[in-house]
Formats: sequence, C-alpha cells, structure tokens
Amino acid sequence: MNEKIVIERTYQAKLQELWDLWTTKAGFESWWGPEGCRVEVHELEARKGGTIQYDMIADAPEQIEGTKKLGLPISNRTRGRFSEFNPHTRLALTHVMDFIPGVASYESTMAVDFIPAGDRVRMVVTIQPMHDEDWTKLAAMGFTSQLTKLDKRFG
Repeated sequence: MNEKIVIERTYQAKLQELWDLWTTKAGFESWWGPEGCRVEVHELEARKGGTIQYDMIADAPEQIEGTKKLGLPISNRTRGRFSEFNPHTRLALTHVMDFIPGVASYESTMAVDFIPAGDRVRMVVTIQPMHDEDWTKLAAMGFTSQLTKLDKRFG
C-alpha cells in the first residue's frame, strides 16, 4: 500500500477554533489521540520548522491491551515538527516514527487543509503511508477514531 490516506470532515465551527486545536497546547491535548488515549504536550512551537513533543498515553482498558499486543509501551514519547505552516489554510506535521519494535526510525507526514465555507470548515487530512500496509491501516483507524472526538464536539 503506497497510496496516501485522505480523511475529510466538515464541522460547523469557526476556522480559528479548528486551527487552535492543531496549534495550541490546550487545543492539541483536548482531542489528539484515538479514543481511549490522551496526550500530554511538552513542547509545541506552532510555526514552520517548530517542534512538537508529547506523550501519547493509552488510558482505557481496551487501548492498554491493544498497545501491549503491538509490543508498545502504554506511554510513548512522540516528537516531530511543523513541516508546513500556512496560518488558517494548511499545516503539516512530520512525526519521527522511532517507537515501532523491529523497525528502523523514519518520518511520517500528515497534512491538513482548512477550507472555510460559510459557518462550516472542511478539514482534509492527508496521511502518508507508513512502513507497511498493516501499520498504515492502523494509522488510518487511529486517526479516524481520533476524529470522533471532534465529531462529538462539533456534532
């Protein structure tokens, strides 16, 4: 699987609200991570080349179990950078994937476009494929799960 994954959502929200969810500590911590996980942000420099560093923490029983089955720790330090940063239009996060057992470290980029239309904003997220098809599917499932937090918020 070498194809990028594209996930779209349209929310009845202000553009600034959605932008802040990606670019502020409080916003990022409020929704990042699949259901059953939370994050604690240690560093977030919202600018091109700015760093992001956070702990992804499995805190629901089913997530803890799934994480252990993958051979991953329950809490994992994640780091990356804002590789693109066009305020209120587009940003890209490039994460260092250095926590997968038996896999050499590599980078993975997720870009998001913000397209306002009246009282709604369409968010188009494009995720690069990971090192193999199974992990790419897991990444897509995880991000889709993560978006349910925003689906509930902006219903």
